[in-house]
Amino acid sequence: MKRIPLIDLRSFLAIAIFGIVLILAVGCSSDSQADEGKPSEIRLDYAYYSPTSLVLKEFGWAEEEFGKEDIEVTWTLSQGSNKAIEFLNSDSVDFGSTAGAAALIAESNEVPLENVYVYSQPEWTALVTNEGSGIEKIEDLKGKKVAATLGTDPYIFLVRALDSVGMSTDDIELVNLQHADGGNALVNGDVDAWAGLDPHMAKHELESNTKLFFRDINLNTYGFLNVREEFAEKHPEYVEKVIKLYERARQWTLDNPEKAAELLAEQAGISVDVANIQLVERTDLSNPIPGEEHVEAITAAGNVLKSAEVLKKEDDIEALTNELINPEFAEAVIEKE
Repeated sequence: MKRIPLIDLRSFLAIAIFGIVLILAVGCSSDSQADEGKPSEIRLDYAYYSPTSLVLKEFGWAEEEFGKEDIEVTWTLSQGSNKAIEFLNSDSVDFGSTAGAAALIAESNEVPLENVYVYSQPEWTALVTNEGSGIEKIEDLKGKKVAATLGTDPYIFLVRALDSVGMSTDDIELVNLQHADGGNALVNGDVDAWAGLDPHMAKHELESNTKLFFRDINLNTYGFLNVREEFAEKHPEYVEKVIKLYERARQWTLDNPEKAAELLAEQAGISVDVANIQLVERTDLSNPIPGEEHVEAITAAGNVLKSAEVLKKEDDIEALTNELINPEFAEAVIEKE
């Protein structure tokens, strides 16, 4: 057997030890970066029912801010709360835009999310029908085809509206359609009524003479920005940075309502008149910090959803709501402003 010269053996050991040290150093460097809480990517959603998200995306403020740290920013369109929750649950986005009550259903189903910011208090849903349908009040829906998107605020609004007159979804023929499809189905006469969502609702109201036969802003739960729990635990300072960017977009929208409406119209493919109805007439951007009023609104919705068996019998609504709503990030950002 050929012997390895001693000098070669020493060289081999030196190289091996150097390699181990290098691996450990790289590992320590990676751990150090993890300890700093710096993500390699931040994944945001945008939605036509969240106009401030459109502002943030349009002006590239997130890309500008996080580009300083070589953090990539990606955007995903959410067509409804159900889609945003689906993205959050599948780890496709880090931040998702939903209605508060829809997030409560997700919390009940153990989707790992937290409400960290209020992007609007909208009157974004109502019960809608066509002129001449004969539907004037909630009770007239008995036995009728009603379109709604399961797991979203319009669906929850429908459930609460029916409950207010002693009815349930068992008294109607529920047709599960995504928001835009539900509006089209109503206009085409395929359904008798629709639990609408702006901007689609405002569009059909102006262009197709549909009518909002039942409205109640108190049955609309707020628009929340949710973060995946894992992201919040690993990168709390970046949750604050995202909220700070949303605050910039909110303030710009308040200062420039006409331009914001034009942007919404362009992005959503609607007229400026429709955008003005949604943004100016039906959206309040005044209170971005989750608080007691939001807890009360979501709890009230949760109690109705539980009685309607949308939520489980064993669900503790108060506990779920308190687990869901986390005002600390928004408080920290807005108090610093």
